Amino acid sequence: MASIEKRKLDDGTTSYRVKIRLKGYPPESATFARLTDAREWVQKTEADMKAGRHFGASKRHTLNELIDSYEKSAQHNELKSAAEMRTRLDWWRKHYGEKLLQDITPAVVAQGRDTLNNECLTVRKRGGDGSVSRVPIEKKRSGATTNRFLAALSTACAYGVKELNWIERNPVERVAKPKENKGRVRFLDDTELPRFLTACRKHPDLYLAVLLSLTTGGRQSEIMGLRWGQIDLKTGRATLYAGTTKNDDARVLPLVGEAFTLLQERAKVRSLSDDRIFPATNKAKKTAFITLRNPFIAAMKEAEITDFHWHDLRHTCASYLMMNGVSSLEISKILGHRTMAMVSRYAHLAPARVSDIGNALAQKMGVA
Repeated sequence: MASIEKRKLDDGTTSYRVKIRLKGYPPESATFARLTDAREWVQKTEADMKAGRHFGASKRHTLNELIDSYEKSAQHNELKSAAEMRTRLDWWRKHYGEKLLQDITPAVVAQGRDTLNNECLTVRKRGGDGSVSRVPIEKKRSGATTNRFLAALSTACAYGVKELNWIERNPVERVAKPKENKGRVRFLDDTELPRFLTACRKHPDLYLAVLLSLTTGGRQSEIMGLRWGQIDLKTGRATLYAGTTKNDDARVLPLVGEAFTLLQERAKVRSLSDDRIFPATNKAKKTAFITLRNPFIAAMKEAEITDFHWHDLRHTCASYLMMNGVSSLEISKILGHRTMAMVSRYAHLAPARVSDIGNALAQKMGVA
C-alpha cells in the first residue's frame, strides 16, 4: 500500500513524499517535485517488488556488506585464487567499503580504476628495530594488474546481482578497461643458458628444479609441487592431475635428459615418509616445498643475468621449442594453454619456420 503526502516547503515550492508498505518487503520511500513522477514511481516500484525485480536493498547495504557475503560463499572459497581475490577486494574495501551499493556507480568504479593505475606500489621493508612496514616505490601497476582488481570487484558485484538481488546491474561492466601490454617474453639465449646452468649446479635442488622447468615448460608451482606418486620412472613421464594445474586440466610432462637421470638417482635415496620431491625443512608443513628464491638469485648474480624471473624458464622452454620448428599447437599442448593466444607471443622467434612452410607449399603446388 502506498501513500503520497503533499508538503509545502519554506521556499514556497511543493514536494510529494511517497511511502510504500508492502507485506513481506521493507518499507520504501522517496520524494518528488511533481505528483505525476511520484505516482509513476509508486506504480513501477510496487510492480517490481511483486515481480522480484526491486532493488531497494542497494539503499541499505554497503560495498563492505556485499564483499562480506561474497567471501563467505562457496563460489569464492572454491577458487584457487581466493587469497589473491581477497587481497584485491580489500583494496576496494579500503577506498569505497562504506559506500552504499546504490552509490557504487560506473563513475565511481572508473575513479577507482584511475587511482589503481596511478598510485605507486609498495614493498615491505624491515626497520632497524625489526619492525616491518610498507614503503612506496617509483613503480606503478600495469594495465593487466589493474584489470585483475576490476575483475575481483566485478565478480563480487555479479554475486550481488545474481545471488543476493541487492543490485540491479553490475557497475563494472560499463567501465572501460586499461590496455594491457603484450605478454613479456624474456628467455635465456645461447650464451646465458650455459652460464646459468653452471651457476645452478652448486645447489642440487635448484639445479634439478631448473632443469625440469626448462625441459617440461612446467609452471613453478607444478614443478615444485611434484610428488613421487606422479612420477613414472619406467616411461619417463610426470602426470599433473586435473585440478592441480592453473587451468585445472590434466597434463603429462616429459622427463628427459639429465633431469630424468637426476630424478632416478634421487628416487634411490628418497624418504619413505615424505612423498614430496622437493620437501622443505622438517618443521614445514607436509604440503609445503622448499623455497629456492635465494639460491636462484645467487645463481643469477654469479651468471651475470639480469631481468629474469622463475617464470621466464617457462618462456625459455617455449622459445627454444618454437625456434626448433615445433608448431604453436604442439607448444600450447605442452605448456597447458587452452587457447593459442598465449603462444602467439613466440611466433616471431620462428621466421625460418615460416620460410620452410612457404617452400613446402610452393613445392606441393608445383610452383617452386
